[in-house]
Amino acid sequence: PSRKLTKLKQFNKMESMAKVKNFLNAKRSKGPASILAIGTANPPTCFNQSDYPDFYFRVTDCEHKTELKDKFKRICDRSAVKKRYLHVTEEVLKENPSMRSYNAPSLDARQALLIEQVPKLGKEAAAKAIKEWGQPLSKITHLVFSAMAGVDIPGADLRLMNLLGLEPSVKRLMIYSQGCFIGGAAIRCAKDFAENNAGARVLVVFSDIMNMYFHEPQEAHLDILVGHAVFGDGAAAVIVGADPEVSIERPLFHVVSSTQMSVPDTNKFIRAHVKEMGMELYLSKDVPATVGKNIEKLLVDAVSPFGISDWNSLFYSVHPGGRAILDQVELNLGLGKEKLRASRHVLSEYGNMGGSSVYFILDEIRKKSMQEAKPTTGDGLEWGVLFAIGPGLTVETVILLSVPIDSAC
Repeated sequence: PSRKLTKLKQFNKMESMAKVKNFLNAKRSKGPASILAIGTANPPTCFNQSDYPDFYFRVTDCEHKTELKDKFKRICDRSAVKKRYLHVTEEVLKENPSMRSYNAPSLDARQALLIEQVPKLGKEAAAKAIKEWGQPLSKITHLVFSAMAGVDIPGADLRLMNLLGLEPSVKRLMIYSQGCFIGGAAIRCAKDFAENNAGARVLVVFSDIMNMYFHEPQEAHLDILVGHAVFGDGAAAVIVGADPEVSIERPLFHVVSSTQMSVPDTNKFIRAHVKEMGMELYLSKDVPATVGKNIEKLLVDAVSPFGISDWNSLFYSVHPGGRAILDQVELNLGLGKEKLRASRHVLSEYGNMGGSSVYFILDEIRKKSMQEAKPTTGDGLEWGVLFAIGPGLTVETVILLSVPIDSAC
């Protein structure tokens, strides 16, 4: 009897496991995740780069630092940034004077602004993506929200859910303080959610307001000047889903694969420490060269399963962390000057907006492709790559497949 009972238990266990496998298989999608819509947003105040040094040194009461101001002007001139949108205005600084002084305790003031404004800016981008997608809010099953700053409990994800009027059953993931590589990491999470939950529709939102980095200029800390020359505020949102309903949904790009690599011995290259003064930023001059040194191997590893070896046959969304980073990617991959046009355009018109930047670039690529009547959403090309680069030194490599323009219109 005991042997019969043991066999019966084993049989029941096998039967239960078979049910679990059938359940999991039924939940998996048939095809890859796709980006179904893109939305972007910025604060209303635009600063021309040529005017920013005067503004910056005036509002921080540092106009007497003429040599430092001239140095900052040269940094701005070399940045390849023409304009940016920023939440920190003269009015904001008058209401929060502690933000203007280096090392002054100002964390509470900065946090209060971010907790309110980060989800609001995210909502603007999300509303545009949802409008393009054209489906009811009730179809959104997951929310992934990334923000560089503004940590709070409950988080910005819950605030955004309420601002948009999403269903309370939406499965949320809030990601704080990861830096610019989150543009790839978050889409990797969304891809896994979509492909392992049949019918899932994932709203991914990035909202970065850089007021934590606003500080009085310091000769002894030139990293502050570099940040002030390139950082901008922005938000982007994408809808991600697998097996789209082609009668009502129009994919823009298929997300084929996503990998992450942290370059050894580079953890100090990009650092930002939260202090009572906000965030203190440290940037190594070796970041661009290190990205250039590693970029081809990352690309080889990512595209080798698809038999791609001509780097100029791809379209590119490369995080615009700065002009030198784009130059190094172009140089080390042997790219034609036009290949990073969209990445350089976003750097020029918006600056470095953190995780959202690569989606401003994808949005530019697909819109330009449609305007110029290219055959695909990827500048007329089939395959593309998204590089998101940030602290660690961490690089996310996302392989994309474009779709014919006719099916994306």
